[in-house]
Amino acid sequence: MTPIISASELASEYAGSRPPVLLDVRYQMGGPPGRPAYEAGHLPGAVYVDLEAELADPPGGGRGRHPLPDVAAFGAVMRRAGVRADAPVVVYDGGQGWAAARAWWMLRWTGHPDVRILDGGLPAWTGPLSTEAPSPQEGDFAPEPGALRLLDAQEAAALARTGLLLDARAGERYRGETEPIDPVAGHIPGAVSAPTMENVDADGRYLPAETLTARFKALGAADAPEVGVYCGSGVSAAQQLVALEIAGIPAALYAGSWSEWVSDPNRPVATGPNP
Repeated sequence: MTPIISASELASEYAGSRPPVLLDVRYQMGGPPGRPAYEAGHLPGAVYVDLEAELADPPGGGRGRHPLPDVAAFGAVMRRAGVRADAPVVVYDGGQGWAAARAWWMLRWTGHPDVRILDGGLPAWTGPLSTEAPSPQEGDFAPEPGALRLLDAQEAAALARTGLLLDARAGERYRGETEPIDPVAGHIPGAVSAPTMENVDADGRYLPAETLTARFKALGAADAPEVGVYCGSGVSAAQQLVALEIAGIPAALYAGSWSEWVSDPNRPVATGPNP
């Protein structure tokens, strides 16, 4: 199953006999909260999910800026949103794709079999919007982690040596030329730069599968026994995992990412261009 759905396909499915559960996960790093935007207008029937409060634990404790949330708490959030084990789910954000990908990955990682992202996010939607907050029937989704591969810091470091570890941040952050968020600049030794902005077009829609396949093969995915991805805090890396899935390349997530990596001063740091 493709991990994305177009706006026209979503409109058709939502009007059908088996409409998907809709989750609005609008989020902007360093920007205003997503809930006011949701309240001003969202897809009819969509339930708002807060990335920082419900798709992540508070930062700290050496776990990075967006640690994975408690699985039981995540399951409760999904059930309140009406997520069922036997019903499709479609997630969307404001168009950047990072937050929607985080929700997609978490649902897939915890065992939901049918999750897709609205390609292009809310800006791609041409149908009506609603300001009504829905009250969905309680879902029954019971998360069971492990359906997708999750890396810790030690495994990410090993993968950078034995496979292909992609750094999804902007190239200047990878090279260590600037670091606007975390206390140390650079990248995990052996990792390869692969900025997420190169996975989508100017409208935020994912590039065609053949284009993405060619991109990741050029970065070494064709010859790697395993592929992993990290970013600054584990959010934008999820967008890269969506692009890799479109390309037909399975990959693992280092959820702690750079913000967790540099919390331990004993971990090595590299700078400069791709090896």
